[in-house]
Amino acid sequence: MNALTSPTAATTNFLTPTSLQEAMQIADILASSDIVPKDYQRKPGNILVAMQWGAEIGLQPLQAMQNIAVINGRPSIWGDAMLALVRGSGLLEFIREELSDDEKEAICTVKRKGEEATISKFSMEDAKRAGLSTKQGPWSQYPKRMMKLRARSYALRDVFPDVLKGMAIAEEEQDKEIDVTPNDENTTKANSGSSALKKRLATKNKVVNTLAVDLTPYKERIQSAESIEELKQVGVEIKALGLGEPEHTDMANLYRSKMSEFVLPDEEIQSIVTALDNAKSIEELANILGERFEPFTSKMTDKQIDLINKTFDAQEAALSE
Repeated sequence: MNALTSPTAATTNFLTPTSLQEAMQIADILASSDIVPKDYQRKPGNILVAMQWGAEIGLQPLQAMQNIAVINGRPSIWGDAMLALVRGSGLLEFIREELSDDEKEAICTVKRKGEEATISKFSMEDAKRAGLSTKQGPWSQYPKRMMKLRARSYALRDVFPDVLKGMAIAEEEQDKEIDVTPNDENTTKANSGSSALKKRLATKNKVVNTLAVDLTPYKERIQSAESIEELKQVGVEIKALGLGEPEHTDMANLYRSKMSEFVLPDEEIQSIVTALDNAKSIEELANILGERFEPFTSKMTDKQIDLINKTFDAQEAALSE
């Protein structure tokens, strides 16, 4: 049986590029397919990068696209794939994942051959401090699983950096709060003085050094975004362009206008805050949180969620005295 008909050879070599030209051709073919993950559809550039990342950590092209996610512009690997890579390296002696007796803390013990065991922990208290426990989605639906993945990520990345090549875990990257707006609304006002004046002049003239960019595709993606997450991804890409004026302001206004369709207005958030401030008992606090907050966190910004959490904590402490 020759190499072309050998099942082993076909499995190994099919869609495995041997040159940059072949890689680009494969990326173009895959980008036009509807069965690849959404992040890679019609994006051959993303596919090419994912293929290269996959090659560096030992994943075939299709495996790379299934297991590498582009989150906030950064390639990340899903938690189960991270463990698979470590197991496949032959360097893992054992891994033990468990929950504490009260099931409020995940504990991951990892031992690399020839080294002492390493223990990593992640608790619901850690999740609360990071603002994760109140988010709608996996943290509210599967908190034990999410704690387990976070503890696993810390342990594997600490013990096997040579295997993972610095790749972050996708589940963790999804939870991170990142400034994705085209401009930082919370930027501190410029100080007075010559250095500040030079900085403002540099910003004002930034457009001179900016290459012309066709913003039409970005505008269309903003208008067609169907979720906050999708809109934030466009925001990350726009910010990376380093736009000058008036393009920067135009895109920022379009972004904020679209974001307002997804999030609750500040007036509604203030109404919830006022209700919490006026609560007369712990039970009333809990009812407000359950009825007016928890079902709607997916429509709140991180800043709004943080405000409500802080108000709840302060009022709970006051009522417990």
